[in-house]
Amino acid sequence: MQFDVTDTDSALIILVGESRIDAAIATSFKDKLREVILRHRKPVEMRMSSVDFMDSSGLGAMIALRKAMPQDLGMSLIGMTPNVERVFRLTRMDSVFDIRAAATDEEQKE
Repeated sequence: MQFDVTDTDSALIILVGESRIDAAIATSFKDKLREVILRHRKPVEMRMSSVDFMDSSGLGAMIALRKAMPQDLGMSLIGMTPNVERVFRLTRMDSVFDIRAAATDEEQKE
């Protein structure tokens, strides 16, 4: 399972290093990240630019992670590739998740 976690004052930043979130890894992905997210109890910024493919199992894992979080904490999905973003839009999960483009180099410096 490839992901890096950075705990900042305001959020938990998770950099997903997997190229695919599919049936082969969805359950372990969900279980490991749920443990991390619940331990820190902060809003989550999930950086998704490395993920090129996500199937329904991967989408289910993301939904389970969101449901496991307290209602008052947000989860942002940042920098999704077009293929992965399409999965969220076709299933209307883009109305459940805060989906944002990746920050530009200038925005990251601020």
